[in-house]
Amino acid sequence: MQNTIRTIIVDDEPLARKGLSMRLNKFEQIAVVEQCKNGQQAIEQIEALKPDLVFLDIQMPGMTGFEVLKNLQEASIKMPKIVFVTAYDQYALQAFEVHAIDYLLKPVDEDRLKECIEKVLAQFGGSADNDQQMKLVNMMAEITGADSDSILDSLAKGEPISVSDYRDYISVKDVGETTRISVHDVLWVDAAGDYMCVHCKDGETHILRKTMKQLETELNPKLFVRVHRSVLVKNDAVKKVLTLSNGEYVIQLNNEHEIRVSRSYREKVRSLFL
Repeated sequence: MQNTIRTIIVDDEPLARKGLSMRLNKFEQIAVVEQCKNGQQAIEQIEALKPDLVFLDIQMPGMTGFEVLKNLQEASIKMPKIVFVTAYDQYALQAFEVHAIDYLLKPVDEDRLKECIEKVLAQFGGSADNDQQMKLVNMMAEITGADSDSILDSLAKGEPISVSDYRDYISVKDVGETTRISVHDVLWVDAAGDYMCVHCKDGETHILRKTMKQLETELNPKLFVRVHRSVLVKNDAVKKVLTLSNGEYVIQLNNEHEIRVSRSYREKVRSLFL
């Protein structure tokens, strides 16, 4: 492992940049070489300075952290190791944990930062570099809706990778307020007359004034599957697929709720889960 890890901090909030820099100064292996206030500046400095590590804020005006990654790839700029910094809640962060790409939740906790640095130090050297590249590619696969192999092929050919328009939240509007529901909190959605019922992990059900067809076009098909004309299910919420004596399928979710699969969607369910 190298002696010093050259690091860039990217955050649109000056106090957040300063605070993280002060905390990182306590780690002798980390050398903060630049602080960037927006995505464009980050891209320029990553290209110029070639840092080993970047603490990248996700939610920035003008260009998000994900868009920074996309632009780095399009420009064939060597990808440093990435630690996401975010104000997302714990449920939304499950997507990052799946790929073992570390993150820091604002405001940054001292113990959590120490744990993060330990992970970063363990990743430097040997095959960890390749592993980290694959984790970033897998993350971009979820963001763009493409598969990992096609992303690697595009990178090798120098082709651009476009970010999909799929939403990572569902907006539920009620009188005088709008509730944003992370797609990672959703178990299934079903139609109820002129409304949609969005059923979540916490047991709450939200009423959405939108058609199934509209909602299905907004959600990533890699995350959700249509199992009935009026039912959309989150893929990772599926615990079992039960086969009845008549050949019909019943999906059992992690919360034990069961949903019958209609005949027209049987093949799709078989290809995904059986």
